[in-house]
Amino acid sequence: MNIDDLLGYAKRTGMFWPSAEIYGGSAGLYDYGHIGAMLKRRFENVWLSYFVERWQNYFLIDGSTLLPEKPLVASGHAERFNDVLVACRKCKTYYRADVLLSDLGVELHEGATPAEVDATISRNNLKCPKCGGSFGEAKAFNMMIDVSLGPDKADRGYLRPETAQSAYLNYYREFNLLRQKLPLGLAIIGRAYRNEISPRQGLYRLRELVQAELQIFFDEQTFKPDLSNFSGARINVVPYTTGKLESLTPDELVLRGYPVFYVYHMCLIDRFYRKILGVQDTKLRFLEKGGDDKAFYNKIHMDIELNVESWGGFREVGGLHFRGDYDLTSHSKGSNKSFLVKSEGREFMPSVLELSFGVDRNVWAQLDLFFNNSDGRQFLSLKPYIAPYTAAVLPLQNDEQINGRAEETFQLLAGKYRVYFDSSGSIGKRYARMDEIGTPFCITVDYDTVDSGSDKFQTVTVRKRDSREQDRIKISDLEKYLHDAVEVNFD
Repeated sequence: MNIDDLLGYAKRTGMFWPSAEIYGGSAGLYDYGHIGAMLKRRFENVWLSYFVERWQNYFLIDGSTLLPEKPLVASGHAERFNDVLVACRKCKTYYRADVLLSDLGVELHEGATPAEVDATISRNNLKCPKCGGSFGEAKAFNMMIDVSLGPDKADRGYLRPETAQSAYLNYYREFNLLRQKLPLGLAIIGRAYRNEISPRQGLYRLRELVQAELQIFFDEQTFKPDLSNFSGARINVVPYTTGKLESLTPDELVLRGYPVFYVYHMCLIDRFYRKILGVQDTKLRFLEKGGDDKAFYNKIHMDIELNVESWGGFREVGGLHFRGDYDLTSHSKGSNKSFLVKSEGREFMPSVLELSFGVDRNVWAQLDLFFNNSDGRQFLSLKPYIAPYTAAVLPLQNDEQINGRAEETFQLLAGKYRVYFDSSGSIGKRYARMDEIGTPFCITVDYDTVDSGSDKFQTVTVRKRDSREQDRIKISDLEKYLHDAVEVNFD
């Protein structure tokens, strides 16, 4: 499926579409419809349960999306949160330099300076793809969106460029409230804002985006989680040292020099995508960044990548970053407050491991990876606990008794599961509509259901989305049937 096809599918099924669409939309801004909003929320809830809620000292917090200037000066965003901008002298079109060069088939490392971009454009005699004009001098463009605070606009603020800063700003208070225990995990699922030069590829580059991030504050000397739970795992990774895809065991990764705590979380992420979401092994990899491509604050930097056809191959949907003590040290200096921790006669600054996921990108990837178009039918093969609706209740015919029992069945399940009621159109068309949005079960109420003389009285047909197999189930057993089907096994 290409980008245009996926966007068409998303609009048609109520997933998402450009914001202010009736006015022509705006690049990099999208609204989620009634189906997409549920899919997004399901992903967020499963992510929260898997990475946060089942751990003793990990917690969800929610920070302000509007920040004053000082914290973002201390964090380095005011100075370093830049992309390189180039503009055509003739048609005045602006381009993000790395995207432009990639589209023109020219490679340049991720952290290239404006001078390096200028040299690359000159050396390759590159012209504007829109009009053929020449490019002006490249410039650093800060992607933060600034705002003026107060009636006299004297104070400067920014829409936060990432959720991570809210975790760092709240770390010290939470650390003390939670009995000063490490490791401490602070998670945020929320919005961030980036003034992207050239938003593109649907939900890939957005100006307003949702992140799910977990910041783990820990002591490097004592944080050694048990790798035995992943003894049979093999991780697809492209190490920076080799640049080649390898399938490595956790022990092999440790022997390569990656810390145990880092390898443990690689395994945790790998299991989330492969087992919890159902991503095929060949569609997932970790790409290690190094040299000029690695963020300056990271000691180890790996992108989590999925092979998404509509994006043209492997693309970043998250990251695992060992940030050291950069963030807490920066905010300690900026705020003039000590964040040092005392433990067993030692005084130290906690390190940070960041698990970062782009929610919008992962929603898009779910549609791309699990959409099936075969045997004359289209269906979205999501895990039942990820699907927007768990089940649909469908009266077979427009009959008073059947409709009444279908309504009762819907009420029995509603509130416990996300259930849809549909009585419009033929049963085949209703099945197709539910398949297309990923509903795993269709519950059909028919004449046997309401016929007291039938041996199928008080039973319904449950149709499975992927196989189209059907089970005859007692209405009284439906709740347990769905519970067993949608229960998530994290082990």
